[in-house]
Amino acid sequence: MNVKEILLDFSKEELRELFTGYGQPSYRAEQVFTALHNNLAFDAMSSLPKRLREELEAQYYTPPVRIVKTLESADGTKKYLFALQDGNVIEGVLMRYKYGNTQCVSTQVGCRMNCAFCASGLNGLVRNLSAGEILGQIAAVNADEGGNTEHRKVTNVVLMGSGEPLDNYGNVVRFLKNLSTKGGLNISMRNVSLSTCGLADKMKAFAEEGLPVNLTVSLHSPFDEERQKIMPVAKRYTIAEILQACDVYFGKTGRRFIFEYVLIAGENDTKRHAEGLISILKGKPCHLNLIRLNEVKERNLRGATDKNAYLFLSMLEKGGLSVTLRRRMGADIDGACGQLRQKYLENGETI
Repeated sequence: MNVKEILLDFSKEELRELFTGYGQPSYRAEQVFTALHNNLAFDAMSSLPKRLREELEAQYYTPPVRIVKTLESADGTKKYLFALQDGNVIEGVLMRYKYGNTQCVSTQVGCRMNCAFCASGLNGLVRNLSAGEILGQIAAVNADEGGNTEHRKVTNVVLMGSGEPLDNYGNVVRFLKNLSTKGGLNISMRNVSLSTCGLADKMKAFAEEGLPVNLTVSLHSPFDEERQKIMPVAKRYTIAEILQACDVYFGKTGRRFIFEYVLIAGENDTKRHAEGLISILKGKPCHLNLIRLNEVKERNLRGATDKNAYLFLSMLEKGGLSVTLRRRMGADIDGACGQLRQKYLENGETI
């Protein structure tokens, strides 16, 4: 397969240089940048000369992702399966809230973190996504919902789909910069959340990027030994190292950090775990987000019951933590990370 360069990878400045090389006026960069963020194919960019469109199509690829399957939950949540240029597939989720629509995007094809509760890592890491492939998921869904760069239907973005964002550091940083550029989707960094397994060194580096997103860290246990059983990456980074990296991030950005905690029955939902969380988090500028496990059949783990989830929440609140229990969404459409892609691979379907 002849894999072309993805034009949505380019910043506006890089597009200006590109069109200078084509002997085109600089405003072409503005036109194309907006068209790309509106998910337009080259033949739909009617403001460009036909010859230029043909030259671009011969060398570059857009849109970088296309929607091949959509599932809609009873609660309005949508799960998307996207096809990439090379035949790989990824997935994303659109969640509807009173304050707007939040899209969860993938940053890698597969994942090498292999967390015990997640379907994304069942087949390991295939490859990183480019900046344009990450951005293309939002452009595709925004257009599918009837939006454009002037009237966005996707208002918030979470990097919590398949893959570890900080394991694809350079492409994710480029994506965030292009996402927030005027003339494109122009989504504020304050409306973006980046979820990491806790790669402490990359978290510290990211604090220096000047991109004040909401930093979300997957915690899932207050005890290192137990966390290692749930998350293999915990053998590399201790909870103390992660907390120190969070302090650095807060010092650089002024943004409080968020911890995600998936409630697994009998594994991390006891009084001892609640007391452990209070011990390490009380007084810190953070929020704890409890999540009832979306069960993955290959993982043989059970989610905490609603009764236990609310009991655990109550213990943490009484202990002085800022904590919420996330509303369960998309459970009837395989809403958890990697489930739709895994089913697609198991069925042996082709694009």
